[in-house]
Amino acid sequence: MPRPLPAHLASAMLLWLSSRAALTSLRSGSPFWSSWGSTLGSTLASPPDERLRALAADIARLGPEAVAEALDRELGRRAAAFLAGLEAYRRHPFQRAAATAPVLWQRGAARLLDFGGAAARDRPTVLLVPSLINRCYILDLLPERSFVRHLAAAGICPLVLDWGEPGESERGFALDDYITGVLAAALSAAIEAAGRPVALAGYCMGGLLALALALRRPADIACLALLATPWDFHAEQRGQAQLLGTLLEWLPLLIGGGDRVPVWLIQSLFVGLDPFLAERKFIRFAGLDPNSDPAKGFVALEDWINDGVPLARNVAVECARSWYRDNDPARGRWRVAGLPVRPEEIAAPALVVLPSRDRIVPPRSAEALAAAIPGAEVLRPPFGHIGLMASERAPAMVWQPIAAWLRAHSG
Repeated sequence: MPRPLPAHLASAMLLWLSSRAALTSLRSGSPFWSSWGSTLGSTLASPPDERLRALAADIARLGPEAVAEALDRELGRRAAAFLAGLEAYRRHPFQRAAATAPVLWQRGAARLLDFGGAAARDRPTVLLVPSLINRCYILDLLPERSFVRHLAAAGICPLVLDWGEPGESERGFALDDYITGVLAAALSAAIEAAGRPVALAGYCMGGLLALALALRRPADIACLALLATPWDFHAEQRGQAQLLGTLLEWLPLLIGGGDRVPVWLIQSLFVGLDPFLAERKFIRFAGLDPNSDPAKGFVALEDWINDGVPLARNVAVECARSWYRDNDPARGRWRVAGLPVRPEEIAAPALVVLPSRDRIVPPRSAEALAAAIPGAEVLRPPFGHIGLMASERAPAMVWQPIAAWLRAHSG
């Protein structure tokens, strides 16, 4: 049975249609462009009005009809290639086998998965905290491409917090409930299993949650690793971050009386971070040998992307206002259960991993966090946000240094 159509299709169609509409507006000298000038100016190398005027002059020189015909041919070519890749993905036979890690602890929807086992209790233990809006198995994507299994083979006992989907007990949760409730209890379970303080490692949004808990429980943390974790949400593309925050604030109106923000809505908002990504990757996939390892890796990763997790309504609104709109973390105003989250107060050894090609968490956003933590070590691998966990080169270039650092600082 083919996979369902992912949200990428709608985003790609919107891009093609907007390209055609933009040509019409540009030809007619629509004031639309001037009204967007200040917004576009933050992402274009030169003033947008200047570039658009030059483009309009080129169109007039070549002839509007000729340009329109060329644009239609190019859009048709790219649409055909994109749809071919999308259909190849939907009908690909690969299915990821579900991991079978024992459950060490559980509360509501959340579970603590033990990828080390009882035999590894004498090893350094790390509690891995993923984002709330993505499934935790990005840390264990494939047997041959698994961050947690790499850590286990390197002599570390990895415990993974699986947040699960917000159920009856989590529907009204705010960030405080996840950090001081679920995550704190999972940390206690990890410490009980290990018999000593453990390393704490957070990925993406999970890094912010881990940081907040580390400041509340310093005696229980051997060391802290923050992987692709944002801090200064306005460090790059401030206008885009504020726009995303404003849109997220309006989510309650879009979901009516619902208490969970659906996955498709969250994905649609984040598509704006790189609108052409879906088109590029499916066109590239169309050219792969379907039986190759790269094709299997692509399908596994795409399945994970489309297998997102709904977000509790209160959490979505809080992240929108406090993080994206107001940039409270970098301004020293973010509080958890009444206490400020101040990375400068971290006393444990800290590692900050900054993927240099990250578009979800721009490097300057995470650089601010590294600068704020006293003595933090920094690793800058040449990957994107997801490539940090999914790239074929990640084991040698990222996972191995992280594992060595954890062994050296876990006691």
